[in-house]
Amino acid sequence: MTRAPRILFAGGGTGGHVYPAIAIAQAIRSIEPEAAIAFAGTRTRLEWSAVPRAGFAIHEITVSGLNRQAPLRNFSFPWKLARGLIQSWLLVGHFDADVVLGTGGYVSGPVLMAAFYRRRLVVAQEQNAHPGLTNRMVARFAAQIHIAFPKAAAMLPKQKCRLSGNPTRRALTEADRTVARHALGIAIDARVLFVFGGSLGSRAINEVMLRQHVRLLEDESLTVIWQTGRHYYERLSQSVAPHPRLHFMEYVHRMDHAYAAADLALCRAGALTCSELLVTSTPAILVPSPHVAEDHQTKNAHSMKALGAAEVVTEDVMDHEVLPLALDILNNDARRDAMRTAAKAAARPHAAQTIARSVLQLAGWEEPVTTVRGPGQ
Repeated sequence: MTRAPRILFAGGGTGGHVYPAIAIAQAIRSIEPEAAIAFAGTRTRLEWSAVPRAGFAIHEITVSGLNRQAPLRNFSFPWKLARGLIQSWLLVGHFDADVVLGTGGYVSGPVLMAAFYRRRLVVAQEQNAHPGLTNRMVARFAAQIHIAFPKAAAMLPKQKCRLSGNPTRRALTEADRTVARHALGIAIDARVLFVFGGSLGSRAINEVMLRQHVRLLEDESLTVIWQTGRHYYERLSQSVAPHPRLHFMEYVHRMDHAYAAADLALCRAGALTCSELLVTSTPAILVPSPHVAEDHQTKNAHSMKALGAAEVVTEDVMDHEVLPLALDILNNDARRDAMRTAAKAAARPHAAQTIARSVLQLAGWEEPVTTVRGPGQ
């Protein structure tokens, strides 16, 4: 090709949309350092800070999602969408993108539509087992759709789908169990339960842990890592007494260490979390949030259970089921080994590189041919 590939990313709102896009962008840059990369996003959401921190330029698109709970609040939606489409049209043209890749979230809708009407190649990346509304809409004109769960293909044009997995941080697959436990101050022979509900935290999981953590710690071989999230730490810290085998914290800064140290995770079923559980081969009890649009987490959780990598507990029965289930798994080496094996078989640790190469090839990039020289040459 006569010029370096030019790739525009559109995706935002939550980490589940933003971080996979950043991971793919970083993989593109590692494969082809000359590639031009830019992002489209909204000023008020996570991408506006996360993307520049990762070293990429971001351009503002003014758009908002539909309020499904209060339809009357959608009065301004058509005007924002129109403005977002105009901004997207101008951005795609000004950046002169070869490929526009959307990772979901409402910002990707107008950008991918503008790319299609400007006759640029469109690629979608779907993190969930149940495809989001935006990706279902753009699927009909996308050149490729990269999915993380086989089940997602049932709601998308199957001939366009590629089972590539969700991009995850490379550090997660490089962490060493012994090093991680030493860093966390956890005995090598301990059994470790890692409890978390995302950076903000899960009210349901925290409330159950508040009632059950003392009973869990009656088992002297058990250590608990409990991340409360920012919203709950201050209040819970007033009710949770210090304990030598309880690592009670607001936020886990080294998730690679936490996964490597864990024998079992108790957590939500966001798409990125599920992919991290797979690439780290971590057995899990998943508690899907019932408050996520289109009930994505329930579908993700049951896809993980179907793989054999996780068990699923709903919020309404957590108080009765979580403790005995967690102890049963922690006390059953064969069961945990089977779950680890299933997770490892389903994991796609090279998802970012796989998607990056596919996008670059669509943009006209040709991988350099390496000449192998024989002896004496």
